[in-house]
Amino acid sequence: MFTLIGLPQCSTCKVIEKTLKAKGHAYQYRHIVEETPTADELAQWFSRSGETNFKKIVNTSGQKYRELNLKERLADTSSDAPFALIAEDGMLIKRPILLTQAGEVYWGANVQKFVDSL
Repeated sequence: MFTLIGLPQCSTCKVIEKTLKAKGHAYQYRHIVEETPTADELAQWFSRSGETNFKKIVNTSGQKYRELNLKERLADTSSDAPFALIAEDGMLIKRPILLTQAGEVYWGANVQKFVDSL
């Protein structure tokens, strides 16, 4: 079973859900704001996703990102602090996130690529 982490009103998340259902894959849905991932979860997922650029997991196009001036704040933080900073609000985290039973993690546009390949 997959775990899909996203926002119900997010169009990309809706497409992922529709594709998983159409292909007959079971998944559980985790609301990224109501059950915001912890800094530890984000750090583990980032490591397992193969991403090398932290900015790839940050919702840089969101209002919260701009309101909180995160571009500057993230540039000035230690290696562990960025995960804690974006874990403060689920709207700061890029979505969707897909966790597989095998421990793989896909983020953002990579989720669609993975789901299409199933």
